[in-house]
Amino acid sequence: MPKYIFVTGGVVSSVGKGITTAALGRILKSRSVSVTLQKLDPYLNVDPGTMSPYQHGEVFVTTDGAETDLDLGHYERFIDEELTKSASVTTGQIYQSVIAKERKGEFLGGTIQAIPHVTNEIKARVRQIGRETGAQVVIVEVGGTVGDIEGQPFLEAIRQIRREERPEDTLSIHVTFLPHVGSTNEIKTKPTQHSVRELRSMGIQPDVILCRADHEVTAEIRRKIALFCDVDERGVISLPTMDSIYQVPIMLEDENLGDYVIELLKLDAAPRDLANWREMVDRLQNPTNEVDIAVVGKYVELHDAYLSIKEALIHAGIAQRAKVNIHCVHSERLEQEPVGSLLEGVDGILVCPGFGERGIEGKLEAARYSRENRIPYLGVCLGMQIMAIEYARNVLGLIGANSTEFNVQTPHPVISLLSEQMGIEDKGGTMRLGGYPCRLIPGTKAAAAYGTDEIVERHRHRYEFNNKYKAQLAQAGLIASGTLPDGSLVEISEIVGHPFMVGSQFHPEFRSRPDRPQPLFREFIAAAVQLRTGVDGGLIAQQRERVAAGGA
Repeated sequence: MPKYIFVTGGVVSSVGKGITTAALGRILKSRSVSVTLQKLDPYLNVDPGTMSPYQHGEVFVTTDGAETDLDLGHYERFIDEELTKSASVTTGQIYQSVIAKERKGEFLGGTIQAIPHVTNEIKARVRQIGRETGAQVVIVEVGGTVGDIEGQPFLEAIRQIRREERPEDTLSIHVTFLPHVGSTNEIKTKPTQHSVRELRSMGIQPDVILCRADHEVTAEIRRKIALFCDVDERGVISLPTMDSIYQVPIMLEDENLGDYVIELLKLDAAPRDLANWREMVDRLQNPTNEVDIAVVGKYVELHDAYLSIKEALIHAGIAQRAKVNIHCVHSERLEQEPVGSLLEGVDGILVCPGFGERGIEGKLEAARYSRENRIPYLGVCLGMQIMAIEYARNVLGLIGANSTEFNVQTPHPVISLLSEQMGIEDKGGTMRLGGYPCRLIPGTKAAAAYGTDEIVERHRHRYEFNNKYKAQLAQAGLIASGTLPDGSLVEISEIVGHPFMVGSQFHPEFRSRPDRPQPLFREFIAAAVQLRTGVDGGLIAQQRERVAAGGA
C-alpha cells in the first residue's frame, strides 16, 4: 500500500505549494522511490477547460485528455512521468460524482451529506491514484489556503485518511509565508503560527513546515516556529526565493528534507542522487549563448497564460546552453504598430495557441514577418493555423483566406471545423483532447528533429487544417510534415527552404522536460542560436543539405 504526503498552504495563496510538491517528487524519485502526484482543487468547476486565462492561467492537458490545473505541468516536468486524469480532482468532480450516485439510488434513499458522502468520495479519489500507479508514495497538494471555506471538505478527508492509516504511512507538509517588515527589518512568524493553528483546528498537525521568504530565515526564527507550532526543529525548513524553480529540489535536498521524509515514512530508499539535475541547473545558470525570442499572443501580459511554452523555451535553451530572453509581444499591438518596431532584432518568433478572433491579424503579421525575413518560427496549435492562413493569402494569393472560426463566410477556409464538432453547445471537454499518434514524413525538419517515424503528442483544439488546400499549399512550398497515421489530418506543417518555419497542430510544450527538451522547441532554439551566432546549434545544416538535394 502506498504512503501519503499531504501538502497544504497557509498565510497567502501562490506561496509555492505546486513547486514544493513537484520538487519533493523529484527528490524522492532521485532516491529510487516511485512517486505519483495529485492536485485537489477546491473550485466548483468540473475542470479549468472553460475558465478564462485571466482567472486561471493556462490549461494543462494530460495524455488521456484531461484538462487540468497548470500545477500538473510542473509535476510532470519535475518527476518526468506522464500523469492521468486521476491526478486532477476538483470539488466540481466530487459533487458531480456524488449527485450522480444519488440519482442512481446507490445511497439507498439516505440523506446525502458532506460527511461522510463527500469526504468518502475525496478519500476514494486519493486512494484510487495509488492503486492505479502502484507508486510507493502519493504526494497530494491541496489547492487554496488553509482557512478557505471551500477547502474544508478536503482537509477533513485528509484528517480521516491520517487517522485510518498507520502513523508512518502519512505525512503533512505545510508551506507558509514569512512576511518581512521593512521598517523594523524583521521577519514575522505570527502569520505562520496562526496558519498552523488553523490547520490544527481541522485536526491536522503538520510534520514539516516549509518557510517561504524573500529574506534569510535564521536558525533562531526556525527554533521559534518549531516551538510555537509543535514541530521538530529538523522539520522547519527554509524555502527562499530562487532565481529558477529548478533550483528548488537542490535547495530542499541540501536542507535535508529528503532524509527527514524518508525517516518519518520509514521508506527503503537509495542514497540521494541529484547529480544529473545539478548538471542541468548548472547548464541553465552558465549559458554560453544568448537568444531573443518573441512570444506572440493575446494573453502575454499574464504570467501563467503560456507557462508551459515559456518553460519549454527554457528547456531548449538549456540543451543549447543558451540563455533565452523571452519578449512578450501582444498580438493586438502588431495590428496597431509597425511590425518591425516590435519584432526587429529577435532571433525567433513563437506564435501561441488561443481561441477567438481577437489579435488574429497581428499573429498573421508576425508569421509574415518571420517568413519574409527568414527568422526561425514555431507555431503552436493556432500558431500552425496562422502560418497556413498567412501563406495562403500572401504566397498563393487566396484573397480572404481564413479559418471558419473567425469568418464562417470565408471564400477560402484553409482552416475549418470538423464535421463532428458542428452543432456542439457544451464547450467543456468537447475538443480533440489528449494524445494522438502522428506519422512523420521522411526528409522533413520535423522528422529530423524527432529522429523517429511516429510520435504521440497532446492536443487541445476544435479546428483543423483543411485537406482541400493541402496539395495546393504543398506545391507552393508549405508541406505537411506529419499527419495522423491514416493521413486524414495534418499534425505538423513546415515551409520548404526556410531555415526553420514549423507549426504543430498539437501542443509540444506539454511534453518538454528540463533535462529532455521537446524536439521541436530544441531545434527552434538551435535555429535561433544559428541565426544569432552563425554557428549551427542543431539540425539546420543537415536540413539545408536535403533542401539543396531537392528534398523537403
